Order: sequence, then structure tokens, then C-alpha cells
Amino acid sequence: MEAFYNYLIHLLSGLVMVALFAAIYLRVTPFCERALIRQGLVAPALSFGGATLGFSLTVASSILHNDSYPLFLAWGGAGLVTQLLTYALLARLLPALPAQLSSNNVAAGAFAGTVALVVGIINAACMS
Repeated sequence: MEAFYNYLIHLLSGLVMVALFAAIYLRVTPFCERALIRQGLVAPALSFGGATLGFSLTVASSILHNDSYPLFLAWGGAGLVTQLLTYALLARLLPALPAQLSSNNVAAGAFAGTVALVVGIINAACMS
């Protein structure tokens, strides 16, 4: 039974961490991705999706490689900060990025999402 409880705790915690990441990410970006995605714009969906996938990979790696629950949470927190810093750095290097995402520049959205995914993959691998 302990293994099942461990599974539930990690599953629920991981999902809460992803939801928390999404909420923070949506507040940090200078435009409202949810509204733009509801309008059918692909670029912000690609950017947000890549960031969420990148963070989720970090959470998954943390579950796989950490024996203690507090360490799992700590590495998840580090992954959250890493993804937020990635967006901040990308927006600083490409000042037109927020406007491009808001105007549905799909290439910009794909690029931002890919960068976030690459950072997430590398960050997840660093935990092994």
C-alpha cells in the first residue's frame, strides 16, 4: 500500500506543481496567453506549451531521481525558476518577442516553445 500512496502523492504533487508553474508563467508574461489561445492564436500556444512541457520534464526527472519528497519539491522549484528565467532571458534577447507572440507570429511561438523545451530537457537530464 505504501507504494500506491507514494504514487498518489507524487502524481498529485506533480500536477499541482505544473498548475502552479502555469499560473505563475501566465502572470509573468506581459500579455494574456489564455485570451490569445482562446482566440485561436497558435504562436502563444506554442510558446506556452513548450514552457509547460519543459517544466513537466523537470518534474518527471525529479520524481525519477530523488528518493526524498522534499528533494523532489526542491528540484521542481528549481525547474520552475529555470523556465521563468529562460523566458525572461529570451524576451530580453528578442525584445519584439512578446509583440510577435501577441500578433500570432507562429515562427516566434515555435522558436520560444522550442527553446523552453530544450532548456527543460537539459535541466531534467542534469538531475540524473
